[in-house]
Amino acid sequence: MWQVKPVALQRRMFSARGVLTAVSALGALVNSTLAWAAGPIAIAGIPVEFILFACTLLGVAVFHRHTLAVGLTGLAAITAYKIIFTGFASGPGVPGLLTHLQHEWVTLANLFCLLMGFALLARHFEKSHVPVMLPRFLPDDWKGAFLALVMIAVLSSFLDNIAAALIGGALAHQLFRAKVHIGYLAAIVAASNAGGAGSVVGDTTTTMMWIDGVSPLQVLHAYAASVVAVVVCGIPASIQQQRYSPILKHAHAHTHVDWRRIIIVIVILTAAMSMNIYVNAWHPDRADSFPFIGVAVWIAILATLWLRRPDWEILPETATGSMFLLSLVTCASMMPVEKLPVASWYGALGLGFLSAVFDNIPLTALALKQGGYDWGVLAYAVGFGGSMIWFGSSAGVALTNLYPEAKSVGLWLRHGWHIVLAYVVGFAVMMLTVGWQPQAPHKTARVSPITQQVEDKAGAP
Repeated sequence: MWQVKPVALQRRMFSARGVLTAVSALGALVNSTLAWAAGPIAIAGIPVEFILFACTLLGVAVFHRHTLAVGLTGLAAITAYKIIFTGFASGPGVPGLLTHLQHEWVTLANLFCLLMGFALLARHFEKSHVPVMLPRFLPDDWKGAFLALVMIAVLSSFLDNIAAALIGGALAHQLFRAKVHIGYLAAIVAASNAGGAGSVVGDTTTTMMWIDGVSPLQVLHAYAASVVAVVVCGIPASIQQQRYSPILKHAHAHTHVDWRRIIIVIVILTAAMSMNIYVNAWHPDRADSFPFIGVAVWIAILATLWLRRPDWEILPETATGSMFLLSLVTCASMMPVEKLPVASWYGALGLGFLSAVFDNIPLTALALKQGGYDWGVLAYAVGFGGSMIWFGSSAGVALTNLYPEAKSVGLWLRHGWHIVLAYVVGFAVMMLTVGWQPQAPHKTARVSPITQQVEDKAGAP
């Protein structure tokens, strides 16, 4: 009969007990870790979500040629962290994520439709030949360069600021014989951002505010700062350009306006504005149930196909940029904004400087989720503030793709010094004339149930 030696039996029993002990210890460690993590985790008082978000924005700034990959990676990291540890405002785990996305999908769909639709709108306006005819009315000295900046700001008030910056870059290429000073390029970006700051169709940030329920009238007073800022930075930039390469006046006598494309632009803008007014005035309870504004824009685009064919070829590249922006907006929607400081004018001023380094889209999304801001002040701060460095706004990134020599932080700050000055002066003028007029939070912030349980226990006697 086969027998087990006592020593061998003891060794096997010891090994089995060791495995069981190790498994039990590991299970206890996992359980204790999850129990410790079932609430807000902070490093130096900063919730981990904000640290991951900051790392994502920093990655966008450093790897600006791989923005979509960085944005999606950051979104995946934040989502995984929320699923495993803190949960979402709508609940823990994957069900909480699905409920969160169900709550956010209308905003994301509206923004995607508007970004794609406005790209086609901007191309229609560019091909209408109106931008080419504008130089007819410009003086042939530094004042001509300055008026060109004013025209760019005006265009941005009803076109997307990215489109206005690209049109401005094309204008400058013609006016100055392809020799454009970096200081003037910075001023083009600043003018496009300034013009869009007070219009809900002029900048992606203000369009986000509009979609989120902020009235167009609540951002209009941003122009109190924008007008001053354009003057403060525009004059020295125009003098820089005139000394570098004087303006060359073009008559374009044989150019004619394509009025069919102008009609298309008017129809699309009217459809967006009318739908927004109709839904918010007569059916505010349904505003969060369907992307009415975005769908209205695309109905207008399809309805005007018989007038002129849109440039469908630009949509793949536009879709890539739009998905990147949506990834950042989704990241921002997952942040515990109840941990942020109360909205204030000096906080808005700081966001302007921060938007020069980090993209202003997610900063706007965070502010909207928190609520309580003066939306005109915020629109100017994150819009114009992003002009201080070339990658601080989408308009700057788009323009420097046309002028790669401007992709230098040192040269941008050195030659575009007037942008920083203009931002501070414009902000000061707005505070002195209009003041800080915070609006009541237009949406109630939701707190994660897990976080709420931890905070309730911490506050219990």
